[in-house]
Amino acid sequence: MDQLAARSSMIHNMTPLSKLWIAVFYILVTVSFHKYDISGLFVMVLFPLLGYQLSYIPVLTCFHKLRVVMPLVCAVGLLNPFYDRQILLTVGTVGISAGVISMLTLMMKGVFCLMMSFLLVATTGITGICSALRQIRCPEVITTLLLLTYRYISLLLEEVSTMTTAYHLRAPGQKGIRMSAWGSFLGQLILRSMDRAQGLYESMMLRGFHGEFHSAAENKGPRAVSAAVSVICSICVLACRWYNIPALLNSLVMF
Repeated sequence: MDQLAARSSMIHNMTPLSKLWIAVFYILVTVSFHKYDISGLFVMVLFPLLGYQLSYIPVLTCFHKLRVVMPLVCAVGLLNPFYDRQILLTVGTVGISAGVISMLTLMMKGVFCLMMSFLLVATTGITGICSALRQIRCPEVITTLLLLTYRYISLLLEEVSTMTTAYHLRAPGQKGIRMSAWGSFLGQLILRSMDRAQGLYESMMLRGFHGEFHSAAENKGPRAVSAAVSVICSICVLACRWYNIPALLNSLVMF
């Protein structure tokens, strides 16, 4: 993710605050679509796709990185077809229930929001996002926790890997970790993580840390251009929300 954020493109060179505003505004507008408005919602995929093209990040990278989260998001509305069986649309001789439409709408909302969130992180970086949050007066403790959690989650995974390797060396041929050992495994992980966190905090204090990270990311990119782009994007997103673009195009073609 840091390597993706270090690239140079039109999207990368925008100010973090503008990109944060566009992403949050897009997500709020996307989730506001009616549960049966699948045709109007479908147009919203154009915004993240355009962002990926302008930032030179393959869309497949997003789906590969989020391959674990995507199925969970798509599973949110799986039970809708069983509760809402009213026929809402007929394609030829096949009737499509309202539950199926609402299920597809929920899936599309989740996927689109994940795509935009990934684009924000991949083009801004966690430092830029925290800098933008500080500009809008987000509490300092929240931005610091967010930054430290993102930066040092790899240390936690390293501790898990080390403990898992040690467990398998002491139990050769055993698949996974026995359920009876889960409690002690988790307890040891917490204790080891606390020790690493304490050592990390003491190192930061010795280097002059006083509770806030200072970064030049907030000055990245021309602010006037970024503000203009954010306004234009917001207007386009609102236009897609107020008007059903596919229906308008269909009416024009039929006319």
